[in-house]
Amino acid sequence: MTVVKSTLPEEALGVTGAALQDTLVDLLGLSLIGKQAHWNVVGPRFRSIHLQLDEVVATARAHSDTVAERAAALGVPPDGRPETLAATLALPGTKDGWLRDTEVVELMVSALEAAVGRLRERIAATEKPDPVTQDLLISVTADLEKQRWMFQAENHPRENAPG
Repeated sequence: MTVVKSTLPEEALGVTGAALQDTLVDLLGLSLIGKQAHWNVVGPRFRSIHLQLDEVVATARAHSDTVAERAAALGVPPDGRPETLAATLALPGTKDGWLRDTEVVELMVSALEAAVGRLRERIAATEKPDPVTQDLLISVTADLEKQRWMFQAENHPRENAPG
């Protein structure tokens, strides 16, 4: 059943729809990874990392809605069902139980880096088929790179720290 007819040619729609769906999965996954870490982080930097994780979750959720709505506007039904995420999520996840603050920082740097790498591939893939979607993906990438930078700075060693 086709509810919304796309303005894109079929081939361009295939590339664009796949890029949007994969991005949706990554963003929903990031929000779940961030929330799981948020609930389980422990250590001397608990509060700052706890709050920073909320920023990642809010960013990922806001972008996931925009990405899903872009897909729907193009006639591609977005799929954010739990079983779809479980079957297709390619980002590193959290371990079970409490997470040291340093582990959380490493996890978030790794997950955000993986998401950004995957986004950059989709940016390249959507350049010709749909520059509008490419622009959206560029915006998402910029926000995720900012979050990655903020987490990466958290684990920078102190000048006088033992070596």
